[in-house]
Amino acid sequence: MTLALQALPLLLLLALLGSGRATPAGAALVALLATLPALLAGLPDPGALPGVLAEQVLRGAFLGLQPVAVVTGGLLFHAAVTEGDAAAGPQAASPARAFAVTLPLGIVLESVTGFAVGAVFALSSLRRMGLGGAPAGALALLALVMVPWGGLAPGTALGAAMAGVPAEGMSMVAAWLTAAWLLLLAPLLWSLLARAGLPVPGREKAAQAGMLAALGGLLVAGAALLPFELVGLVASAPVVLLALWRANPLRDPRAALGRAAPYLLLTAALLAARLWPGAPAWRPFAELPPLPLSHVAVVLWLVAGALLLARRDGLARAGAALRRARRPAIALLLYVLLGRLLAGSGAAAGLATAASEALGPLAPFAVAPIALLSGLITGSNVGSNAALMPVQVALGAAAGLPPLAAPAVQNFAGAAGVQVSLGVTAMLCGLLADGTRPAQLWRLLWPSPVLVLGLGWAATWLLRGAG
Repeated sequence: MTLALQALPLLLLLALLGSGRATPAGAALVALLATLPALLAGLPDPGALPGVLAEQVLRGAFLGLQPVAVVTGGLLFHAAVTEGDAAAGPQAASPARAFAVTLPLGIVLESVTGFAVGAVFALSSLRRMGLGGAPAGALALLALVMVPWGGLAPGTALGAAMAGVPAEGMSMVAAWLTAAWLLLLAPLLWSLLARAGLPVPGREKAAQAGMLAALGGLLVAGAALLPFELVGLVASAPVVLLALWRANPLRDPRAALGRAAPYLLLTAALLAARLWPGAPAWRPFAELPPLPLSHVAVVLWLVAGALLLARRDGLARAGAALRRARRPAIALLLYVLLGRLLAGSGAAAGLATAASEALGPLAPFAVAPIALLSGLITGSNVGSNAALMPVQVALGAAAGLPPLAAPAVQNFAGAAGVQVSLGVTAMLCGLLADGTRPAQLWRLLWPSPVLVLGLGWAATWLLRGAG
C-alpha cells in the first residue's frame, strides 16, 4: 500500500503529460495533490500535515527561486543582445548554424550558468532561424549533454561530498561516459535536423562528427588535468569557436568581436563571481544551499540590466522578456516543489529501495535507471544527487560495488535525465508557446535516455569488475 502511494504522483504525472491533454502546470498540480497521501502516511501524527506541508512549500519555493531567477535572467540577457543580431540581417537556417547554436554554444552557456540556460539560448537562436515546434525544442535539449559540469559543477561537488568520494574521480567517470554519449547522439542530432527541414549532407555530417569527437577528447583530457569545476567550459570553448566560424565565416573581425562582447562580458563576470569566496548570502534554511551575491542569477540580472539600460528601448525589451518568462517560471516552480515533496515524503527513496530488493543480484544495475528517473523528476543534477545519492551509495555498498561506482553512475545518469526532465521540457514548451507538449519532445528524444541507460549499465559492469 505504501509503495502504491509513493508511486502514484509520478504515475499520474507521466500519464497526464504523455496523454497530451493536460498542461505542464495542470499535470504538476494534480501530481502535487497526489503526494499528500504518501506524505500523510509517513507522519507519526496526521495533525502535523499542515505544518509539514507549509514547511516543504517554503523550502520548495526557495529552491525553485534560484533556477527561475537564472532562466529569467537568461531571457533578459538575450533580450539585451538580440538587436545587434537583428541589425546584421535575418539569420538563415543551415545545418552548420543549427549545430553550432545547439551543441557547442549551448554547452558553453550551460557550463557557465547551469539550470538549462544553454537550452534556452539554443532555442532562442533556433527560433531566430525560423525553426519551431517539437524538432526545435528537441534540438535545444541536446545542449544539455554536459550537465555534470553545468554552472561550474555544483551538482558534482555536492554529490561527491555526500558520497565521500573525490569529485575529480566522479568527473573523470562522467567525462568518459559523456564522450561516448556525444558520439552516439550524432545520428539523433541529424535526424532532428532533418525533421526541422535541414537535412545534413555527408560532408557536413563528417565535420560535425569530428567536432563531437574533439569535444569528447577535450572533455576526457580536461577531467584528467583541470579542476573539475572548469572542465566543461574549457573543453567546449575551442569547439564552439570552430563551429561558429564554420557556420558564419568572419568577414569583419571587429564586427564579430562587437557581437561577441556581451557574451565575453557575461562569461568574465560569472568567472569573476566564482572567485569571490564567502560572498554575503541569503540563507533562510540552514540545510539548503544559500543564495549568495555571487550566484549566477545575480550576475545574469546585473549584466543583463546594465546592457538593457544602455539601450533606448531597454525597458520595453525587459517587460517583454519578463512576460515571456511568466509561463515557464510557474511551471518550473511547480516541478521543483513536486520534487521536494516526492523526496520529503520518502517516495523517491522508497521506490529505489523496493526496486533494489526486487532485483536481487541485479541490484547494481538498478543504479542507472534510478538515477535517470531522479534527474527526470528533479530536473537538476543538484536536486538529483541531493535526493538519491545516499540511497545509491547504500545500494552500491550492499551490492559489493567499489566506493566510486554507484556515486559516479548516479552523477552521470541523474544529470543526463535533466535533458528529458519534466520541468525542463515543460519550460521549453512554455517558451515555444506554439502548442508543443512535453510528450512530443519525449517521442523525438527517446533514443537519448536509452543510450544513457546502456552507458550506465556498461559503466556499472566495468567498475564492478575493476573493484
